[in-house]
Amino acid sequence: MPVFKNSYQTKMAKVNGSPNGELILHNMNESPNPFDETLEEDEQDSSGNVSPGGGNPFDEDEIEPKTDLVNGSLPGSAKRRGTLEKIVGLSPFKMGKNKKGGSKEKQINRDRRSFLGKIMDSLNEQDHSLNTTPEKKKMRRSSEDFNILQMLNGRRRESFSSLELSPTEGANGGSDTLKRLNFLKLGRGTKPRRVSMVDKLLQPGSYERIELLEEVEDIEKPKEPLSVLEIHQLIQKRDLRAADMHIIDLEAECDLESQRSPESPEVSKDSGRKTKDVTLLYQALMEQLWAVVDESLTVKSIYQPLEDVIRVIDHEEATDKKALEARGVSGVTGPRPREMKRKWAEAVKMSMTKRLCQCTEGKGVSISAQMDKLKKCAVEDLYAVKNHLICVYPKEYEVFKVYLKSCHEGIASWLTDAVQRSLQDINDLYVVLDWNSNIYNREVLGRPEIASLASAIPLDPLLPLETQVDLEDRCVSAVQAKLTNSVTKELEVEEEKWRQESKLEEFYCGLSHKVISALKVHVDRAPTITPEFGARIAGCCLETLNDFLRSFQKKVERFHESWVESGLSQETYVSRTIAIGNCCPPFREYVERLVQFDPVENEDMGKRATGAVDIVTNRCNRVLADLLFEDLKPYFHKLMKKKWLSNSDAFNNILSILTDYSQRFRKMSAQPYQMLVNEVHRRVLIEYIQPLMQVKMVCNSTKTRNKMAAKLQEEALQLKHLFRQLESTYSWLDVAVPHLAEIIVLEDTPSIQMEVGMLVTEFPDIRKRHVSAILDVRGTWNQAVRQEILTIVRDLENSDSMVKLPRSQAFFSEIVVTKEARCVHVSLNRASRLSITFLSRLRPGHQLPVDTRQRRKLRDQAESQV
Repeated sequence: MPVFKNSYQTKMAKVNGSPNGELILHNMNESPNPFDETLEEDEQDSSGNVSPGGGNPFDEDEIEPKTDLVNGSLPGSAKRRGTLEKIVGLSPFKMGKNKKGGSKEKQINRDRRSFLGKIMDSLNEQDHSLNTTPEKKKMRRSSEDFNILQMLNGRRRESFSSLELSPTEGANGGSDTLKRLNFLKLGRGTKPRRVSMVDKLLQPGSYERIELLEEVEDIEKPKEPLSVLEIHQLIQKRDLRAADMHIIDLEAECDLESQRSPESPEVSKDSGRKTKDVTLLYQALMEQLWAVVDESLTVKSIYQPLEDVIRVIDHEEATDKKALEARGVSGVTGPRPREMKRKWAEAVKMSMTKRLCQCTEGKGVSISAQMDKLKKCAVEDLYAVKNHLICVYPKEYEVFKVYLKSCHEGIASWLTDAVQRSLQDINDLYVVLDWNSNIYNREVLGRPEIASLASAIPLDPLLPLETQVDLEDRCVSAVQAKLTNSVTKELEVEEEKWRQESKLEEFYCGLSHKVISALKVHVDRAPTITPEFGARIAGCCLETLNDFLRSFQKKVERFHESWVESGLSQETYVSRTIAIGNCCPPFREYVERLVQFDPVENEDMGKRATGAVDIVTNRCNRVLADLLFEDLKPYFHKLMKKKWLSNSDAFNNILSILTDYSQRFRKMSAQPYQMLVNEVHRRVLIEYIQPLMQVKMVCNSTKTRNKMAAKLQEEALQLKHLFRQLESTYSWLDVAVPHLAEIIVLEDTPSIQMEVGMLVTEFPDIRKRHVSAILDVRGTWNQAVRQEILTIVRDLENSDSMVKLPRSQAFFSEIVVTKEARCVHVSLNRASRLSITFLSRLRPGHQLPVDTRQRRKLRDQAESQV
């Protein structure tokens, strides 16, 4: 608990150093509150100066005897009083050393005096001028004073506090006095705040001298404008908000000066200089603002300096709005609107473009690798915007939209520059077209984290439509030229292999695989860009393939024509022919696939290409079939003779040769093999029936006819089983020989007529001459019977059902009917017997039996034919 001092003793004052004191209550002011310090502060001496004794009268250390202010102090008293000039000299605002002597103080250079002294002199000069001159505008202070204030800012309180301690208090540390002062302040209660020193100095007409108090740190200093250098330093320190406020004040000052004296040369020159300073400061400010914007993407986290950028932009936008409103009212025009928000969007665009260009830098890097880097950089930046920048910017900034459009325009600009370069590589053209149509939308905008935000933002295509069409034309031309050169070289290499003798039988041709592989690369890749572009590339490839197949056809024909001169063996020639035939099915299938891309446009070209393939396939099959039938021909001539009825060697040799060749035919592809087997099946039956149509043997007896029919049925069955094993699809040919055998073996005419009708139905190309030859073989010479049988064929020939069949369905039309010239082999003995019998029968009354008459008639017809 504190101990209070004796109140009576406190109120006693020392007089002339005597220990006995007098009460000073009668000398105190009549104010009811003795603790009111404002009364003490207003005391003045006879010369009008502020009394330095305006302290608390109840503080013992502050009570001093009255003294003459002129002489300075009484003898024996402590020199604690001083004029305001002396106090100023002790203040921290004093520049230089303090000089003693009143006369010398008047001669001090004003430039070397303290800042506070300059303020005192300026105020005294204004007061003595009796307000006769107009008030001048306060000039912008020098930056040197601001630097001095910064250096001495931490020393003010200490210096001011030390001034109010007496030497005794200072020696004791001043603790008791400070405690006593603080205690007394608690007892005063609430009171009005003491008028600050600056306020008293700025009161017009005031000549009071005010002592510095302990509360000087609480004095509100007037807000003074900064110099251009200081504002620039704030910008460099990235105190952007403060710098922006000072720049706006400086700009307003420039506008005010230009409006007051627009015609004054000096004012105009000074205003122009300040305007230039403002422009330079704005440039420096924006450099720092946009530098922060650039850094916000690289930090990959919430960047605190970005908040200052947003505040500066908002402040500038608000200032622009006020300026426009003020100028709309006053009618004054000027360049004030800074459009900082628009410039921010432009800075974002420049920043994104710069980052995209940096990620694609590098010499010797393909455009595909550059675009992969471009994609990665764009995705990372958009992720950073979504995760770290959207939450910082206000909603009205639409920050993701601004960054996405900036990124989109940056990529579009880069692609445009890449296209303007001479892109001759087909892969580069594909990459650019694919990026424009698919990759950018799929792998950048289509990312799950970005798609939800990007889908609501309309974006133009990366490349204009004209540029895309031009790129497609260039790509089509480059593909066609490359493919033509490639397939031509492959065909030349393959042709050289055909002429080379080989000990091994090679039945595989790699030409079709190489050619189709070269085409497939483009046909498969182009539709992934756009279906229309895929159709164009498919048409280009079809045209190239059509030209190639026509050249291929000519070279195959030349090879078959000159294979004998080339010196190839038959085995090598057969293997080469089979290999060439194996190339045709892949070509045919790929032609059909290319036609499907655009059936209307590619139909004619597809038919021409397929026609070339068919010609090559048929030529190879015909060559193989001809080689086969050259070996079979000698054995077919031995058929349908008397020896053939009892000997099957010729037919067995035919089966053996067919079996041997079928093993080679199995090396062929399915389609040409099927065509070849069917053709062999047809030609074998034609060659088998051909001797029968030549009537090499006549069956005059039923026994012979039965034997011949049985032989035909047996061999026809063997041929049927053989070609079924060879997987022939011409099974309709198998009934030809059995029908002929039935015609030969049947005896009654109606049955023969029925069998002929069935034969004509199965083979519409059969003619009368073919049936007549069969009747000759069976020995039917009765003209009436022959006419009845041939009438069936004649009626079918005249009907509308008889049409010209294609070669694949024709059979009897290719069988040539050639009857051999036959003589009547009659021996002399038989001739004599016949003549005797004939003469005896000519006797009158002798009647020939019916069978004899028929034989005689048939014999006469046979002789007439001979």
